[in-house]
Amino acid sequence: MRAVWGGFALGIFWLQQQVALPGWRGWLALALTLAGAGAWAVCMLARSEVDDGAPAPGDAQTLDAAFRAARRLSGWLAVWLAAGCVGFGYAAWRADLRLAEALPFDWQARDIEVTGYVAGLPALSTANPNSARFLFAVQSWGKPGTAASLPRIVQLDWVVRGAPLPPLVPGARWRLPVRLKRPHGEGNFGLRNAGVSLLERGVRATGYVSDAGRARRLPGDEGGPGVLIERWRARLHARIDTVLAGAPHRGIVVALATGAQDAVSDDDWRLMRSTGTSHLVAISGLHLAFVAGLAGWAAGALWRRMRWRGVEAPLILPAQKVAVAGAFCAAAAYAALAGFNVPVQRALWMLAVAALALLSGRHVARSQVLAWALGLVLIRDPWAVTAAGFWLSFCAVAAILFAASGVPATRGPDRAGAGRDPGDPGDRFDPMSDTARTLGFKRRFLAYIRDIARRAVSRFADGARVQWAVTVALAPLTALWFAQIPLIGPLANAVAIPFVSMLIAPTVLVGVALPAPLDAYALHLAHAMLDRLAAVLAGFSGLPWAMLRLPQPDGWALACAALGVAWCLAPRGWPLRWLAPFMWLPLLVPAPTGPPAGTFRLTALDIGQGTSVLVETARHALLFDTGPGPESTHAGERIVVPYLEAHGVLRLDTVMVSHDDSDHSGGAPAVLDAIGVGHFVAGIMPAHPLWAHARRAGAQTLQCAAGQRWRWDGIDFEVLWPNPGPLVGKPNAHCCVLRVSTAARGPSGAATAALLAADIEAPEERTLVARSRAEGAARIDLRADVLVVPHHGSRTSSTEPFLDSVGPRVAIFQVGFLNRFHHPNPGVFARYAARHIVLARSDANGAVRIEASPGGLAVERYGDTQRRYWMDAADE
Repeated sequence: MRAVWGGFALGIFWLQQQVALPGWRGWLALALTLAGAGAWAVCMLARSEVDDGAPAPGDAQTLDAAFRAARRLSGWLAVWLAAGCVGFGYAAWRADLRLAEALPFDWQARDIEVTGYVAGLPALSTANPNSARFLFAVQSWGKPGTAASLPRIVQLDWVVRGAPLPPLVPGARWRLPVRLKRPHGEGNFGLRNAGVSLLERGVRATGYVSDAGRARRLPGDEGGPGVLIERWRARLHARIDTVLAGAPHRGIVVALATGAQDAVSDDDWRLMRSTGTSHLVAISGLHLAFVAGLAGWAAGALWRRMRWRGVEAPLILPAQKVAVAGAFCAAAAYAALAGFNVPVQRALWMLAVAALALLSGRHVARSQVLAWALGLVLIRDPWAVTAAGFWLSFCAVAAILFAASGVPATRGPDRAGAGRDPGDPGDRFDPMSDTARTLGFKRRFLAYIRDIARRAVSRFADGARVQWAVTVALAPLTALWFAQIPLIGPLANAVAIPFVSMLIAPTVLVGVALPAPLDAYALHLAHAMLDRLAAVLAGFSGLPWAMLRLPQPDGWALACAALGVAWCLAPRGWPLRWLAPFMWLPLLVPAPTGPPAGTFRLTALDIGQGTSVLVETARHALLFDTGPGPESTHAGERIVVPYLEAHGVLRLDTVMVSHDDSDHSGGAPAVLDAIGVGHFVAGIMPAHPLWAHARRAGAQTLQCAAGQRWRWDGIDFEVLWPNPGPLVGKPNAHCCVLRVSTAARGPSGAATAALLAADIEAPEERTLVARSRAEGAARIDLRADVLVVPHHGSRTSSTEPFLDSVGPRVAIFQVGFLNRFHHPNPGVFARYAARHIVLARSDANGAVRIEASPGGLAVERYGDTQRRYWMDAADE
C-alpha cells in the first residue's frame, strides 16, 4: 500500500500544478494510461510470483534472478503510475465540482441580499475589536439564479463603526446585504497564492457586509454536527477571552484550546518563528497523542476495575481494546475541537489505522500506518498538498520512522535476573529480584540508582535523536516555505515541547473541562507558565546565531538537500555518511540573487490596492513604497516582508516611502522591524512617526527631494520630485518620483530606464514635462522604458503630454482586484492601450518582474508563467 498511496499523493500534487483542468482528451489519455499501467502491473507481479516458485537451475539462476527483480520493479512502478493516474483523476473531479460553483460576473461589487447562517468560528481582528471575518453558508439569494451553480460558502468581513459588533454565533441565521466578488489571491513569485486556500475551504466568493443597518438576525438556528462543534469552540473562545482579558499570551491559550489562531499577538508570532516553535501554537499530532494516551490509560484502568453481574469486565472484553477505543474517541473529540487541521488529521488517521489493526489482531508496519494516513488525508482534502503544514507534518513523522529504522530494539526487563549482571545496561534492574536480594543494601541502592540514571540517559538520547531527525529533515522545507532555518530550534524545542505538551496543554484542557468559575484557576495557571516559557524563548531568540536566513531554494538545491537528509538519517552502517553534509552546500551557500553588474531588476509586487516596487542591482536593493499595513490588508507584513526574505533580500540599502498614504506607507513598520535598512528616504511630514521608527531600526533618515542622485553597480538613481524644502499641499502633491536607468548606452544610444511615479497628478506631471523640455542644468530626463503608472491609473493622472515625454514601452498598473476606487480608470487605460504599450495589471496578471539591461528589456508576468487552474475564474 505504500506504493499505492505514494502514487496517489503524487498524482494529486501534479494536478495542483496544472494551468487548466483536463478536457475530454486529457481524460481519455488518463484512462488509457491507467489501463495500460494496471495491465502491466498485474502481468509483471503475477509473473514474478510464478518465477519465485520455480527458480532456474544451475548457472542461469543468477541471471534469472536479475530478470525477476527487474520484472518486479517494473510491476511496482506500474502500480505507482496507475495510482498516480487515480489520484490525478480524483483531484480533477473534486476540483471540477468545486469550481462549478461560481458567482456570476455581473453580480460582482453590487449590493446583494443573502440569507444563511454563520458556518464557522469568526476570526476577530486584533487591531479593531469591531471587525470580524467569518464563513457564511448561503441558503437563499436575493437575486434570481440557479441555486446549484451559485456559491454555497462565502467569506465575509463585517466592520461596524461607532457601535459594537453583533455577536456572530456559529449556526446563527442572518439576512445580510453584501457586496461580493469571485475569490482572488495575490500572485507573487515564490509565495503561496491565497486563492488555493479559499478553494480548499470551499469559499467561492468573498466580500463584506455593505450596510450593517440593514442586517437582520433571523429566528431559528442551524444545528448540524459541524455547527454544534463550531458553537462549542466559540463558547470556549469567548470564555477564555473573558477570563484572560488583556493577558499578553491569551491568543496562545485560545489556540491550544480551540485551534483558532486569530488571537495570537504579533509579538508571540515573531518570538515563535525566530525560535522554530510555531508548531506548538497549533493543536498538533503531539498534543493529540498525549490526549489519546491519557484517555486510553484512564479507560483501560477504569475497565479493569469494573464488574458486570459478578463478572469482571476484562473477561467480557479485553481492557486493551477498551483502552484503544477510549483513546480514539478522545482523540476524535480533540481533533474536532482543533478544527481538523492537517497535522491533527494525520495523527487521527494514524491512530485509527493502528487501532483497527490492534482490534483485528493484525500487525501493520509503521510506514504502512503513515501511508494510510496520507491517503485518507488527501481523500478528504486533495488541496492539502499545497500547504506547508501538510509537508512539515508528514515529513517530520517520516523522518522519525526512517531514523528509527536502524536502531535495534532494546531488551525488555528480566524479572528473574538469572544469568545477568544487574548492572548490565541492557536490563532494567529490579530490586525485588533474587539476584538483587543477594547483594547488600548499599550495592542494591547504588545499582538501582545507576539503573534509573541509565534509563534517563537512554530516554534523553532517544528524544535527542528524534529532535535531531526532525530538525535535519525539516530544514530544507523550512527554507523553502519560510526562507529561514532556526538554528536555535533544537534547543528551544527541547525546552518548549515537554513544557507545552506535559504542563501547559494539559492545564488548558483541565480549564476546558472544568465548569466556571473553577476553570479560571487552570487558565490563569496555563498563562503564567506560558509567560515563563516566553521569557526563556526570548533569551534564545536574542542570540546572534539563532536564525539562519536563506533565499528560497530552487529545485536543484532542494533535491540535493533532500538527498543529504536521507543520507544523514540512514541507518547505522550506511556507507559514506560523512559525505551527507556536502549535499547541503547548494542550500546553505546559494548563488547570488542579484542581476549582473550594469543591469537592474524591477519587481512590482501584487499587494492589492497600493504600491510596492523592489529595485535590485548586482549588490544593492531599494524598496519603493511598502504597501498597505494593519489598517487595511496587512500587505507589508503578509506579502512584502515574506517576498524579500524568500528572494534573499536580507538587507535593504534604501527604503523610499513616496508619501503619506496608507496604501504606500502602511507596511513600512513591518519592513523596518523585519529587514535591515540602511537609509530611509521619504516624502512625509517631519512629525510623522515613521521617522522615529526608522531611526530606532538603525536607518539613516533623509527627506527625498529633486536633485538627489547616486549610483549602484553601474545603475543611476535620480529623484525628480518633490522640490527641495518644506513639503506643501496634499500628500499626492509632494510624492517622491524616482528614475532608475542603466549608465551604459545601448545600440540606440539611450539608456534603459524605469520611472516610479507614485501618486503624482496632472499639476505635478505638467511641471515635470516642463522641466524635461527646459534648457541647461535645470533640464531633467523624463524618458523611461518602464513606467509604474501614476496614481494607479486614476483619471487625475497620466496626461497625454506626460506620456509623450516619458514614452514608455511597458506600463505597470498596481491596483486591487475590483477595488473601490475603480482604478484604473477605463479612459486612462484605453489611453495606454492606444499607444501599443505592453500593459501589466496586478489585479489580472499578478506581480511583474522586469530585467533591464542597456538596450534590452525582458518582462515576466506572474499570470503568464505561474497560472494555476483555480485562478481562471477570478481573472477573466
